[in-house]
Amino acid sequence: MPHGLKGEKLDLVLHSPGGSTEAVEALVTYLRSKFSHIRVIIPYAAMSAATMLSCAADTITMGKHSFIGPIDPQIILHTPLGPQAIPAQAILEQFEKAKGECEDPKKLGTWLPILGQYGPALLVQCEHALELSRELVSKWLNVMFSREPNPKEKVEKVSKTLADHSLFKSHGRHISREQAKEIGFEIEDLESDQTLQDLVLSVFHSTTHTFDATSAVKIIENQEGRAFIKMLQPIPIPPQRRGPGESQ
Repeated sequence: MPHGLKGEKLDLVLHSPGGSTEAVEALVTYLRSKFSHIRVIIPYAAMSAATMLSCAADTITMGKHSFIGPIDPQIILHTPLGPQAIPAQAILEQFEKAKGECEDPKKLGTWLPILGQYGPALLVQCEHALELSRELVSKWLNVMFSREPNPKEKVEKVSKTLADHSLFKSHGRHISREQAKEIGFEIEDLESDQTLQDLVLSVFHSTTHTFDATSAVKIIENQEGRAFIKMLQPIPIPPQRRGPGESQ
């Protein structure tokens, strides 16, 4: 919680599986309105939208055990098997494949049940989702790479790589610190400052234990003791009524 914090610099210890693009955009806008320098420290994993948030930092600090992930957007489709999170790029590629194969009437019957799941605006929605993810990350990376001799080229390379579903094959793939450096990120090694590493891992482990021992599902807290903690409320199950003569 940045409320009440003094100074223009923020150390953000980030551990998250991700979330929505719109939510992270609002969060970055708020943080950038309050702080001129943001260092994102990843104790273990900052995936998906959390990777996008990391791209909005001035610097990123990762350990040998830390990971980021791809930023290719996922579209929720309601299928006969239930709601499924499908990569937007995979939907577009599948549609292009269907257009080619449906020229053969013998294959049309195979594709009709699949294409029937596509809503009237799904393909445009996928295109816009991909564009939004890349546009936001490209804009935010300009801060991180501002001192590079050719920042535009590096921003293009990193944003394109992170959003490429065909490269990673899975939205859940973990990108290690060394892989992140190969992509183009300038990463600070957490192990280079032993005191900082001990503090960061202590925060991470205590938070993880809290998740395991309580019904907390989200924790945002600062060093001043201000916190937002979201709890999972159990759903009460009403007692069942029994008919006359039934045993209790």
